[in-house]
Amino acid sequence: MLTLYNDLTRAKEAFEPLHANQVRMYVCGMTVYDLCHLGHARVMVVFDIVARYLRAMGYDVTYVRNITDIDDKIINRANERGEPFHVLTERFIAAMHEDAAALGVLPPDLEPRATDHLPEIISMIERLIERGHAYVAGNGDVYYDVRSFADYGRLSGKSIEDLQAGARVEPGDVKRDPLDFALWKSAKPDEPSWESPWGRGRPGWHIECSAMSTQALGDTFDIHGGGADLTFPHHENEIAQSEGATGHPFVRYWMHNGFVRINDEKMSKSLGNFFTVREILERYRPEEVRYFILTSQYRSPLNYGDEQLDNARGALTRFYTALRGLPTAEPASGTNFEQRFHAAMQDDFNTPEALAVLFELVREINRVRSDDAAGAAALGATLRTLGGLLGLLQDDAEDYLRGGGGADDALGDDDIQQLIDRRLAAKQARNWSEADAIRDQLKDAGIVLEDSAAGTTWRRG
Repeated sequence: MLTLYNDLTRAKEAFEPLHANQVRMYVCGMTVYDLCHLGHARVMVVFDIVARYLRAMGYDVTYVRNITDIDDKIINRANERGEPFHVLTERFIAAMHEDAAALGVLPPDLEPRATDHLPEIISMIERLIERGHAYVAGNGDVYYDVRSFADYGRLSGKSIEDLQAGARVEPGDVKRDPLDFALWKSAKPDEPSWESPWGRGRPGWHIECSAMSTQALGDTFDIHGGGADLTFPHHENEIAQSEGATGHPFVRYWMHNGFVRINDEKMSKSLGNFFTVREILERYRPEEVRYFILTSQYRSPLNYGDEQLDNARGALTRFYTALRGLPTAEPASGTNFEQRFHAAMQDDFNTPEALAVLFELVREINRVRSDDAAGAAALGATLRTLGGLLGLLQDDAEDYLRGGGGADDALGDDDIQQLIDRRLAAKQARNWSEADAIRDQLKDAGIVLEDSAAGTTWRRG
């Protein structure tokens, strides 16, 4: 039985989709005005795991992750660079797809863009006006009337009174109440705009997700996800908009992944302490970054640093070393490892506990491989199968451990093998000083030798 922590009820609940064997999930995606950073990577990896595992459980999953391709940040960045906004967004959408693919993130089933759904957005705003939840201001903006929605604040735990106490009235503000938020923004000079019943303009940020999610998944769907920073106001406003427009409950289970922290401080562009995915991938392999993200349960903070990434590299090296040399086999069935792995994953996607089970499986493979080659091979197949549910351990073990022998490596595979052969010849001639010198030369080049009765293998350290 899968249990999820539901942020709406603040409790773990048994997961029961609205329709048997079908799961409909929407996740707030990227605002594409810059390269993806590690916080974006965490959202993509976390909900990739959710979708993968739900499918492994036998559910028919429809996974929707949107793209925000029009907002103030996009307009400002395009103006700074002197290019049309859609040229900017297309470039960063392509970069986002490249980063996601590098991290082993499978594409969502649907990836709607705000600018492709203006009719749905305008239609939802019209319904909100008709139902008394929105109004047109004197300048052509359309605002949501927060006080018209009795349950406003139930997701974030914020009360109207507390919000009102902290609200500020801006000079020239045309809103009836400081808490009201924009559904439609009237056109400003030289800004992208579209026709609407209220004049040319563009949608507010919050309304696009309400319109796209309900258009793709229906008035009520199973899971809505995103980063914890979106809980308020974005997801709170989505609930008010969607339920105000449809009259139906919006989402059954709300899931939010925790913040990424740098040296125990929240990572953010405003603080200047963020790293793009591409910067990190210059120093670490994609699978190492993915593994690192999974070392923290998705709701917990994730602290970034070289030590954590180095630990991820070391862990994957242990996994692939255990798989090295094992023949292809059918996975061992009904093992205690399998049962405990699934128990961890079905407890609100507890990936750290699931990884701990995989470590135990590695120890068992290493324990039995010299006496039970067939048993070790079956356990290795189990390790690959379970790792695959996390998007891990699907590379060839030899390729991973040797690092692919890329052009940036000081020594290529053939060079390394020639040195290993020379070392073997030196050992056979009992020329221990030359053998040690060759080992030291390889060590200085980042090559680790592992001697055994079967011969010498190597990996990049």
